[in-house]
Amino acid sequence: MSAGREAVLGAVRRSLGHGATDTAAARARIAAHPRGLLPERSQREAAAQVDLFQEQVEAVNATVVRLASLEEVPRAAADYLKDRNLPGALRLAPEPELQTLPWAETAPMLSVASGKAEPEDATSLTAAFAGVAETGTLMLHSGPKGPTTLNFLPENHIVVLKTSQVVGAYEEAWDRMRRTQDARTLPRTVNLITGPSRTGDIEQTIQLGAHGPRRLHILLVEDAVE
Repeated sequence: MSAGREAVLGAVRRSLGHGATDTAAARARIAAHPRGLLPERSQREAAAQVDLFQEQVEAVNATVVRLASLEEVPRAAADYLKDRNLPGALRLAPEPELQTLPWAETAPMLSVASGKAEPEDATSLTAAFAGVAETGTLMLHSGPKGPTTLNFLPENHIVVLKTSQVVGAYEEAWDRMRRTQDARTLPRTVNLITGPSRTGDIEQTIQLGAHGPRRLHILLVEDAVE
């Protein structure tokens, strides 16, 4: 830590009446990853957690379609756009597992481009890192396979989530992150997304799409529990 930063943080600690002992306790707590108070509804069998995740997602104006395999993703994405009379084009995350799907064979009318989101993109399709059943929240992180702009710039966001990625509580999602990423490769950004973007700032009337996608659609793919 630089001398300047230490001086600023030291001044803040002194103003709050905290000392070095408090700093050591804070570091020990961070290293221990202690659990918060877990809601009982999140502590279920895996299949019941998936059902709870869908229930919570639909309660916040997102939509869910369950698929039997990843190969069904292209057709399901095309059907979603067609059913809502949305443009038949999407920006696909540069995730190899998504890019190798049979887009041309099963969704030939869909125009698919890859890479970060551009202003003209109406729809993005990304892969989630985890789904949290207790609140119906998606966890996505930044990286070469998932530019963060795809999560916020287009008006329509389609997310692929496997049932094996659904966990009960937030703590379990962070555990999963620590298992799959070591400290040197932790993502720069982690996004927790619960339903479409919304605000009630104007006359307490909920408006969707204020700061991000107006629509959130989840393709929930059945697979074996990890």
